[in-house]
Amino acid sequence: MPTSLKDTTTLHNGVKMPWMGLGVFKVTEGEEVIQSVKAAIRNGYISIDTAAIYGNEEGVGQSIRESSVPREELFITSKVWNSDQGYESTLKAFETSLNKLGLDYLDLYLIHWPGKDKYKETWKALEKLYKDGRVRAIGVSNFQIHHLEDLISSAEIKPMVNQVEYHPHLTQKELHAFCEKEGIQLEAWSPLKQGQLLNEPILVDIAHKYNKSVAQVILRWDLQNGVVTIPKSIKEHRIIENADVFDFELTSEDMEKIDGLNQDSRAGSHPDTMTVGF
Repeated sequence: MPTSLKDTTTLHNGVKMPWMGLGVFKVTEGEEVIQSVKAAIRNGYISIDTAAIYGNEEGVGQSIRESSVPREELFITSKVWNSDQGYESTLKAFETSLNKLGLDYLDLYLIHWPGKDKYKETWKALEKLYKDGRVRAIGVSNFQIHHLEDLISSAEIKPMVNQVEYHPHLTQKELHAFCEKEGIQLEAWSPLKQGQLLNEPILVDIAHKYNKSVAQVILRWDLQNGVVTIPKSIKEHRIIENADVFDFELTSEDMEKIDGLNQDSRAGSHPDTMTVGF
């Protein structure tokens, strides 16, 4: 089990990815994202997850450049947006993201949503970027089992990561098992269900037992399930608190109680019906 923010899981191509990072979805470009990322890096985070559609890649890049941590010690993720899917347009979108970030390479580049008919073409572009050494690892986001099976059937390189909505109300057991079988690392976005889980009575009880916050219990549950997690916060004390999950361990009984909260309910869109930007 990971014991610090520096601890990593090894992707199927040998690249080491931190178990926990900072997500910056809905963090405003400019001072808000700059201060958020700086606070995270200052407090030991080495993984930052952004995306073209978040509109804050420039601020993330500025924070990286102004931090005292060498670039090679950080793990930076971005994603190609739906309207940029396709081979040439993905290559162009990647260059735009890299320029905004002011970086020479990305550690992980993801297809943000599967959509219907372009993700295989988009994946070919990611394979090229990977082979050219522009990205250390490539993966997908919000892919269901049927999307992954379809992609893998014609891919030269299997996705290294699948970043999906994952929390106690959406435990994604079948998808998780499939990814484990295929050697694809599962990663959780919206691990706290955008705050909707923080008053869940069972989680509140478990949190009291360990003298932890509900958020810390959920993030610990992610890690003990072998899922990479990227909680978002713009407040430094929360960024610090979210990372304070390495000094306790949930019992198997408590893990089962949390698993039992599953409702297959989402805070975000369902991958099969998400059409925004396509």
